[in-house]
Amino acid sequence: MARDVPTSSRAVLLSIFITFGFLFGYNLGVISGCLIMPDFIRRFGQEGTNGQYYLSSSRQSIIVSLLSAGGAIAQAFTSDRFGRRGSILFWSAIFTVGVAIQTGTTYSIVQLVIGRYVAGLGVGALSAIVPLYSGETAPKAIRGTILVIYQVQIISGIFLSYLFELGSHTINNSASWRIPIGLQMVWGIILLSGILLLQIPESPRHLLGTGRDDEARKVIAELNGVPEDDPLVAEIVEELDFAIRAENEGGKATWLECFSTRNALWRRTISGMILQFIQQLNGQNFYYYYGDTFFQSAGAGRFSSCNNRLSPYIIQTILGAVSVVGTLPALHFIETWGRRKSMLLGASTQAVCALIVAVVGHTILAPTGTPTSALTARNRAGGNVVITFAIFQVFIFGTTWGATPWIYLAESFPLRVRPKAIALGIAINWFWNFMLSFFSPRIVDRIGPMIMLVFFGVLVFGYIYVYFTIPETQGLTLEEVDELYCSGVAPWQSVGWRPSEKHHRHEEKPASNSAEEA
Repeated sequence: MARDVPTSSRAVLLSIFITFGFLFGYNLGVISGCLIMPDFIRRFGQEGTNGQYYLSSSRQSIIVSLLSAGGAIAQAFTSDRFGRRGSILFWSAIFTVGVAIQTGTTYSIVQLVIGRYVAGLGVGALSAIVPLYSGETAPKAIRGTILVIYQVQIISGIFLSYLFELGSHTINNSASWRIPIGLQMVWGIILLSGILLLQIPESPRHLLGTGRDDEARKVIAELNGVPEDDPLVAEIVEELDFAIRAENEGGKATWLECFSTRNALWRRTISGMILQFIQQLNGQNFYYYYGDTFFQSAGAGRFSSCNNRLSPYIIQTILGAVSVVGTLPALHFIETWGRRKSMLLGASTQAVCALIVAVVGHTILAPTGTPTSALTARNRAGGNVVITFAIFQVFIFGTTWGATPWIYLAESFPLRVRPKAIALGIAINWFWNFMLSFFSPRIVDRIGPMIMLVFFGVLVFGYIYVYFTIPETQGLTLEEVDELYCSGVAPWQSVGWRPSEKHHRHEEKPASNSAEEA
């Protein structure tokens, strides 16, 4: 009988460090505050007919969205060639260089956007490698929790960027934006030096897949806190070797193989892409990128009891804090509710919030540009409702959809196609992030709060899609996930499913023992 795989403290610490989502989150959040800093506008904006500088919607779109043209696809080439560990080092260096280019610019918007693009290559690649690495190294009992920690770190990074901008925006020179942007280099350097100093190991699955068996045994023993000659090491190596041989029978994997009918790979790949699409278009990033303007238009941000106007930086900080608080419960719920229930509950409750914001915003808020003195009590009350349900939606996102699509990507694909399938999913994430950040200002100019109906529709679609197509993968090894998809079990009946026996065991083993090992 196989004994349970222990949860090594070193494996946990390494998995948590390697996620290091602060880098990803801080980079996403930092630019929105810079867009309304006077020195930033003067350097990279345009001079109006009245002599005042401004950032046009087109320039804002380009500056914000260009980060999304990231390297999620590019990492698929480096993660196989250089290994997971080598790829993280490489793309961390690329990210740091991109930040240096941004920080060093003076008046050139071209240099700024080039720096954003280079940094985007790095952070886009890292956003794909991290779930890949975590899925291959984290003990299965905490794999979901580790990826939730990744989401917590992302949200904390966004919140931290808001805090720094809250403190720096009053500076009357370029330090107002150079400080928060330049601090990104600290995260890149921490990741680079930490990998070297902490001796982060290579993924054992990648080592075995490239014929480095001795190194793989050493890493497996280290991650599980046992000697190299422990029977557990031999058992894990046997299991991984069997899976790798089965995956490599057809030669080198291609991009088209991600959509093959073998083991329902096409279904898994498309589902990973669609879940990332839904995550980006549920309203969360819209609030992050353009929430300050959205909330303050026509009275949102002015409470009915007073005429004081909330600073955009205070609104950003509130949203960031709510996101962090909302993500923390996911550490518990992702392993108690499971993946399906988290996404179903999240989609339904967020859809209600989005619908309320759209209807109240459209029917009760005053037109954009209405003077404070002209706002009625009804307008102010409507603004309070909009802010309240926006905060609810941000909180629910953190608890449910913030981390779950990343977990799905990390635990749904065999080693043979894993880098490419994850790259496709995260490329879709970045593509829709780009579309959202580029077109949202233009859409809001035309339909105002009714843009939330777009997100409402996506969330309704998300609920239906998850219910009918996404099986529960909680508690399964990466190899058992293959068996789940091949079993033909309906997704809505997959909760509690377990393999009858280890799929790699010899048939002469007693069925009772195999069931116990599973």
